[in-house]
Amino acid sequence: MTGMNENVAALLPELLLLAGAVLGVLLGGWLPRHRQWVVRSLAAGATVAGLLATAVTMTRPAELVFGGSYAVDTATHVARLVVLAATLLVLGLSVDTVVGHRRETEYYVLLQLGALGTIVLAGANDLLLLFAAFLLASVPLYALVGWAKDARAVEAAMKYYLTGAFLGVTTLVGIAVLYGAGGSTAYPQLRDALASAPAAAAAVGLVAVLAGLLFKVGAVPAHFWVPDVTDGTPPPAAAIVTTIPKIGGLIAAYRLLLVAVPPDIVDWPLLIAVLAAASMTLGNLAAFFQTSVQRLLAYSTISQVGYALMAVAVAGRAELALPALLFYVAAYAVTNLGAFAVVAELPRARALGDYRGLARRHPGVAAVLVVCLLGLIGTPPTGVFVGKLTVFTAAIDGGFAWLAVLAVVNTIASVFYYLRWIAPAFLGPVPAPGSPALVPAGIWSRVGAYSAATASLVLGVVSGLVLPLGTGSLGGS
Repeated sequence: MTGMNENVAALLPELLLLAGAVLGVLLGGWLPRHRQWVVRSLAAGATVAGLLATAVTMTRPAELVFGGSYAVDTATHVARLVVLAATLLVLGLSVDTVVGHRRETEYYVLLQLGALGTIVLAGANDLLLLFAAFLLASVPLYALVGWAKDARAVEAAMKYYLTGAFLGVTTLVGIAVLYGAGGSTAYPQLRDALASAPAAAAAVGLVAVLAGLLFKVGAVPAHFWVPDVTDGTPPPAAAIVTTIPKIGGLIAAYRLLLVAVPPDIVDWPLLIAVLAAASMTLGNLAAFFQTSVQRLLAYSTISQVGYALMAVAVAGRAELALPALLFYVAAYAVTNLGAFAVVAELPRARALGDYRGLARRHPGVAAVLVVCLLGLIGTPPTGVFVGKLTVFTAAIDGGFAWLAVLAVVNTIASVFYYLRWIAPAFLGPVPAPGSPALVPAGIWSRVGAYSAATASLVLGVVSGLVLPLGTGSLGGS
């Protein structure tokens, strides 16, 4: 670990995203509506440049920058790669929905700002920066959820905002309590101070801060917004809020707990394990009899977060914990985006029954649906299969064998509701030629779906090469 510094070049991927958003606002102010594609191209260029910059910075030693408040290490690098790749994929699958809209520019700008906040959330090594990143990863997405400005979207945005505002204030209170107990907001110094601080104060502060992170990832008990927001907003926006913030939130929780909170003062491994169990179980049970495809995916994301939290629960207790978490969020991101890309490609097919005859009408899209839904179950050779296997192994190594058993049971149970979606697509009769349910939105959503499904399979096949990239220590630990 190199010394603390103020190396601006270390933040090049983040700065490129910020530059893309700022320039997008300026360009969108005077470009005519039919040329808003320029802003989309700028956003895609900033994202690709950020991926290239990340590839370069990954070759450098881990470091703490800006007074130690931001860690540029393995977890941050992976967060950058996954968030930027997910952002690029979302830009593609959103085209058919937002092209020509009078607020097209705002959509791309809000997406970039939300992605930027997510990356900063993952690298934050100080409570104050953590909260600033929480706001940056939240406020743009509140507006993005209500971007369509119809009744459903406005209602979804209000629910998202009110939940986020309440839990954001709770997080701020928790930061104040931890600062009062530890006398610092920097993670390493906070850990040393909390070792001799009152356990009750440390516990209250930690639970309050975790409340905000649980909101970002959509885990129990901060999950109430997920189904209504996911079902009430257009598919591309739903894909964003159920995928991108989870990446930063999970890594931020892992870093906070491992670096800043000693487990002998607050038994956070057990707390996270219980939350993981509750999330995967409640998400699965609630998804069983859903008929809305977006609502089913909403509850699916809650259960998927439960599996990811297993790796957080064994942070520092299992060697596989960090690589398992990083690989899982990458595999989940592309697989979940692939499922939402299918929904975006068929915007009128809002219920499971609307997918009858999909395999005969659009066999390629049906194949993507199978890959992504079976991938979310954890079927080989998809990336989520390897991610789940690694997470379960880490949980056993970390002393939570009971949690791994429960996760296996939940995985088996999830087969039921995913098959309820797949079955009509292959067994149902071919719909009438004039039926609007299976009318595709356009080529962009279809390309996004194919790309995501391919990435999910590739991650599973090359997992032996990818998993070692997630090894390493966190900044400040």
